[in-house]
Amino acid sequence: MKIAIIGTGNVGQALGSGWAQQGHDIVFGSRDPQSEKVQALLAEVGETAVAAAIPEAVAAAEVVVLAIPWSGVQNTAESIADWGGKLLIDATNPIAPGFTLAFGKDVSGAEMVAHWAKGARVVKAFNTTGAETMSHPRYGDQSSTMFIAGDDPAAKQTVTRLAEALGFDVADVGALQTARYLEPLAMVWIHLAMVQGNGRHIAFKLLRRE
Repeated sequence: MKIAIIGTGNVGQALGSGWAQQGHDIVFGSRDPQSEKVQALLAEVGETAVAAAIPEAVAAAEVVVLAIPWSGVQNTAESIADWGGKLLIDATNPIAPGFTLAFGKDVSGAEMVAHWAKGARVVKAFNTTGAETMSHPRYGDQSSTMFIAGDDPAAKQTVTRLAEALGFDVADVGALQTARYLEPLAMVWIHLAMVQGNGRHIAFKLLRRE
């Protein structure tokens, strides 16, 4: 599968590396594909990964992952005039200055992404844990949980397969509007990891009684 990852930070690298190891073709979308940072990322991910300008990366991909800071999300989503039904995984969180949520109870960041990315099938995923867990989802003999939300069942099935391939246990929480709950959950992770000093090697686990 051809996967475009918009963003060259820790999350993009973790997801790109994991999927490249699974045999997927990875293209990193960047405003400056020839920069030293991007070239170093490509060397880290492996020879199957390439970089391109964002419009070219999106056009070439079957699945697109949005993994950039919230401040750049709207411009990036709107820079593609028609997403043409592409699956867009929203891995962002609408974090405003002061570590508060820019959106909350009445609308989620993911719903805004769907509004800005005309024609995309948006699935919320990869926003409730850190890049370290995306690289290593298993804690001992248990898989950490990746929560997803979206309105398109086929799109969610694809995201489920991609997350499970990395080693996650996937929990579908429902329609895209339930991202209103997942984004505050991400803030819980941030407070546990950063504010309370538990560190970034922590993750959520949904337990099921058999």
